[in-house]
Formats: sequence, C-alpha cells, structure tokens
Amino acid sequence: MSAKMMLEVEGLRAGYGDAEVLFDVSLAVAEGRVAAVVGANGAGKTTLLSALIGLVPPRAGTVRLLGEDVTRLPADRRAARGMTLVPEGGRLFPFMSVQENLELGAYSAGARGGAAAMLEAAMTRFPVLRDRRRQLAGRLSGGERQMCAIARALMCRPRLLLLDEPSVGLSPLMAETVLETVSQLARDEGLTVLIVEQRVTEVLEIADEAHVLDHGRISLSGAAAALKGDPQVREAYMGL
Repeated sequence: MSAKMMLEVEGLRAGYGDAEVLFDVSLAVAEGRVAAVVGANGAGKTTLLSALIGLVPPRAGTVRLLGEDVTRLPADRRAARGMTLVPEGGRLFPFMSVQENLELGAYSAGARGGAAAMLEAAMTRFPVLRDRRRQLAGRLSGGERQMCAIARALMCRPRLLLLDEPSVGLSPLMAETVLETVSQLARDEGLTVLIVEQRVTEVLEIADEAHVLDHGRISLSGAAAALKGDPQVREAYMGL
C-alpha cells in the first residue's frame, strides 16, 4: 500500500513585488516522514515555507494538505487544518513568560479544549521549560528559545510541522540536540515534518527524504541517504 501524502505541492510560483523567487516548485511529503529542504542562502527556502503556510500568496500552483486544496486559504485556516510553522529564530514574545508563550500556541478552537494536557506534555518533553516556565522568554538561551518555539507549535496539535532553520545561531552540540528532538517527534508521535536547514550533513542524518532548492527551483530530490552521498550535494553544500 502506498503511503498517504500529507503535503503535495505542484508548480508553485511565488515572490515579492516584481521579483519571482520560486519557479514551478513541486514536492510531496508522505504522512509520518521527515523531509528536508536544503540549499544556499537566497535559494528561496524561507519563501517556500511562507508560501506553504499562507504568508506569501502563490502566483501559480497548488498546495494540498491530506488531499485538500489549501492554496487560497489564509494562514489561520491552514493552521486550523493542522499546518504549523516554527519561523527562523522562534520569534517568541520576549516580555511574556515561557508558559504564556506556550499557551498562545493553543489558540485554535480545536486545541483550546486540551490546552492543559498539551502544556503538561510539552513540559514533560522539554523539562527545561518546566524549570523556566515563569521566566521571561527573552532571557532564555538560544537552545532554550528554540525548544520553546517547537513546544509552542506542538500546542496547536499539528499534523504537519514546518521548521525554518531551527539550528540557526546555535552551538554544534545544541543544534544536534534540536535536530534529534525533531527526529524523535516524528518517530514517537507520527508527526510529519518539512524542515529547512543549512546544516546539510546533520539534517540529512535525520531526514527520510530531501530536496535541493537552487535559485528557486528544485534541482534534486530523493532519499536523504542517497543525496548525502551525491557528489554534487557533497561539493556544493557539505564542503567535501
């Protein structure tokens, strides 16, 4: 039996003003899989996630979530259907406490009823957040901020988690911890993940499949293990 597709993107074009950034991007992510998008700075990776979540309107193409066409839905309605974005840097509210930031994640009608249980689950998965629950989010370390941002996204009870550069600004050890946490979420909870990441070697270790975005176009797609050994990928993105 073929895997059920969580996300299907066909011929997606998007940009800003007169500038086109994405050109006919097509990719698919099966339910319960971790897919990585890698590429150089300026390749269009953040624009891709913004278009998928509804923050940048597409100029052409189709985005489907579990078979439903969500291309023209606003971001809040995509979130209500189970698509959640963790933006680069986490973008917490620095003058609110850790717990208040987490509680904001359960804003949708479907998540509010189980907010207390989800909060407890988040504290259990990320014990440091329980210790810091009353601390201002702006005083967290970089790694703690990223954990809090991921936990806040989980408060929405997402089906599909989009992550934009979750390791940016982190030490190699903390980046490894964050990426392993993402992998564990997929394994333990069956969460589907699409992750944009510049640490190509590390993200290909945890991903099931990967796509190379080059100047707004998908230039390579395949199993993450295969791309990790591809000479073109090794030379261009791993410095090997």
